[in-house]
Amino acid sequence: MSEPVETVTEQLGQDLADRQALRRVVGLSTELHDITEVEYRQLRLERVVLVGVWTTGTLAEAENSLAELARLAETAGSQVLDALMQRRDKPDAATYIGSGKAKELRDVVAATGADTVICDGELTPGQLGQLEGVVKVKVVDRTALILDIFAQHARSKEGKAQVELAQMQYLLPRLRGWGESLSRQVGGRAAGGLGIGGRGPGETKIEIDRRRINSRMAKLRRELAGMKTARDVKRARRDARQVPAVALAGYTNAGKSSLLNRLTDAGVLVENALFATLDPTVRRAETADGRVYTLSDTVGFVRHLPTQLVEAFRSTLEEVAEADLLLHVVDASDPDPQAQISAVHDVLAEIDALDVTEQLVFNKIDAAAPETVLQLRALAPDAVFVSARTGVGLDDLRACIDARLPRPEIEVTALVPYTRGDLVARVHERAEVLHTEHLAAGTLVHARVGGALARALEPFVCDGAG
Repeated sequence: MSEPVETVTEQLGQDLADRQALRRVVGLSTELHDITEVEYRQLRLERVVLVGVWTTGTLAEAENSLAELARLAETAGSQVLDALMQRRDKPDAATYIGSGKAKELRDVVAATGADTVICDGELTPGQLGQLEGVVKVKVVDRTALILDIFAQHARSKEGKAQVELAQMQYLLPRLRGWGESLSRQVGGRAAGGLGIGGRGPGETKIEIDRRRINSRMAKLRRELAGMKTARDVKRARRDARQVPAVALAGYTNAGKSSLLNRLTDAGVLVENALFATLDPTVRRAETADGRVYTLSDTVGFVRHLPTQLVEAFRSTLEEVAEADLLLHVVDASDPDPQAQISAVHDVLAEIDALDVTEQLVFNKIDAAAPETVLQLRALAPDAVFVSARTGVGLDDLRACIDARLPRPEIEVTALVPYTRGDLVARVHERAEVLHTEHLAAGTLVHARVGGALARALEPFVCDGAG
């Protein structure tokens, strides 16, 4: 009976050692060899140390999260010098990693020459201030980092407005000031000669900043509301024409834009970077039998996507929530695809899109190990496996879209006179054509159509070739 007790004791001892150690994560650093490149990057880019708190899950999951933070930092233009991780039940309320570990982090920052610490979580204003006070360099959290990447990648007027709104929502509770920047405005002669009894506290600088930010946020919300109205009008036109909508959604850098280009020749920017696509793109596509549908590309998701971003991008994410079919694109070569899927489902829940018909699509199978692809096929037998880069599996994806798109419900046979060629064209564009035949009296069409088109065809409906 002593062996199990010893085993438990060893496990407890190891767990205690994990909690007491500030673990260095191997391999998370930007290696630079050419001295000219080093000098250039030191001038232009921030030098950062990453730090994370491992509270739940396995060590591999915690390291994957920190590895993703490293990719985010490099996407933002930073040079990752080191990465550290602390095992805790929950982040320290004061300094995120505890006062003792904060001092150890300060030593690492000094030894590496870093000018920024990036934390793998969203810190409270108090945690940010106290950790900065210990490490003596700038501290940013995961949310601020993602917001910075979005700000760099926003191109359209709407995208820039959405990112600015999200940044201000994040900044507002974190306004800080020191010394004279928080001093009160004086009364007395400087306040208009009101004298004794006329000296009020005035308005502090932080209050002025807060008021300006609130005013700017209100203006941005009005602008975004106007842009949403324009998009709603376009969507209403598509709905009136009964054009089915397919939306591409998934983790950032899963290959959604590459798939959009493959399926529609959209010519959308494709870049091997996180959050390369921020502006929604909608393109026209056709099934093999000629049914028209729209295919939209949307912003990529990520673990712990900041709530401010979800709120700011809600109007463009409606393309996902209101789609007839959701193609959930997953990177098959990622070390933890299940975590990607869970993160995407979390965001879909926030935008009320979990009820949309979903089709899993594993992309980048050319970059994944064959045994990994076999495991994924076993775990998700109904998924489609493709490579947007090589074209493998795209025919299967097109067939899947064809099968899962909603079909017009009303089946009609109509003899349309040749003077109504416009009506025949509408049938070919918007309906599922089962058969056509050119007769002396006109064009005989047998098709499945929507309600509006069925009403337009009603005067010409017949039971056969007549």
